[in-house]
Amino acid sequence: MEWVSTLSILLSIIYAVLLSMYRLAWRALPVRELPDGFESSARITVLIPARNEADHIADCLQAVLDGNYPHSSLEIIVLDDFSTDETVELVQRFSQKSKPPGSLISCICLADHLPPEAIFSPNKKKAIEIGVAHAKGEIIVTTDADCIVPKDWLLSHLLAFENASIQMVCGPVIFQWEKNLIQRFQSLDFLGMMGITGAGYQLGWHRMANGANLAFRKEVFDAVNGYSGNEHLASGDDMFLVQKVANHWPGSVVFLKSLAATVQTAPMPDLRSFWQQRLRWGTKNAALPDWPLRWSLLTAFLMCWIMWLNLGLAIAGILSWQIVGFQWLIKCFFDFFLLSEMCRFFKRRDLLGWFIPSYILHTAYIAGLGTASIFIKNYAWKGRRTN
Repeated sequence: MEWVSTLSILLSIIYAVLLSMYRLAWRALPVRELPDGFESSARITVLIPARNEADHIADCLQAVLDGNYPHSSLEIIVLDDFSTDETVELVQRFSQKSKPPGSLISCICLADHLPPEAIFSPNKKKAIEIGVAHAKGEIIVTTDADCIVPKDWLLSHLLAFENASIQMVCGPVIFQWEKNLIQRFQSLDFLGMMGITGAGYQLGWHRMANGANLAFRKEVFDAVNGYSGNEHLASGDDMFLVQKVANHWPGSVVFLKSLAATVQTAPMPDLRSFWQQRLRWGTKNAALPDWPLRWSLLTAFLMCWIMWLNLGLAIAGILSWQIVGFQWLIKCFFDFFLLSEMCRFFKRRDLLGWFIPSYILHTAYIAGLGTASIFIKNYAWKGRRTN
């Protein structure tokens, strides 16, 4: 088992170096602060894809309306994906409140634009394509129907677009309103993901994004042919679009390290829904074009997988407990090192009290989901089963 010990130590060192570089890069990433008195008159269209979001859509729309951006330069389009609840009716009520009625908020039902069989398939990419085609704004900003945006959200994005060379802006998304361990674990995991996302831009290694907080010039979407080439993937509308824009205009995509631009949403309520969500996200991993990102994901997966393997070998008396302890302590220390930085920036230090159980869950989740995503190619999401 000497080769297992050597491999385990080497992998632990690589993991430690990787997370250290991510943390240092996040710290070096400049904070983008909104100057006092900043204004913009650019025409913005906010696209909000929604499916069965009657419990959230009103709060989402109200948050956008309450933002510090003039309604005269704002357009909000909700893209309804065959909802079976009251989502459309709630949007229409909001629309009637605008003056004149329907001038600010509108709803596009995919049922009016897609064939009937589309009801059985995820349609987010198609929804955004239809929304962009109908948008009057020169800047498109996307979020999700279960999100709450801050007051300076749109202004923060517009500040970045003051630079004419910037074609796309990616903003942070964090979880809030946790009620149990599974949700707090998700919040910590997502904070780490935001750190790696921002650090990836700073290092020039990779570009990630989240469709719940993404902005781009309308002409750019048309220039890269939208989601052409990855329509078959249920997830990844954000990631692949970022890659296409970055490849077409190098240096034109930026990450907003800013609390004023941070979108909030709730984590999945239980383990089952969390698992289904991450299986859906995992459908895009094998197709990610950034090799540094794929190597980073592979490093984390191998690290977690071999930690559990070595634990079993140690229990069986085949491997030294010192190797097991070394691996678990290395990952624990450098995970905490990164997450403490993220919790400080996003003002979520309360989550660090849940670090140890979340750390154990994270190690099992990365190994388990990484393995499952290789073999399991179908999942349930929003009342649909996708293969």
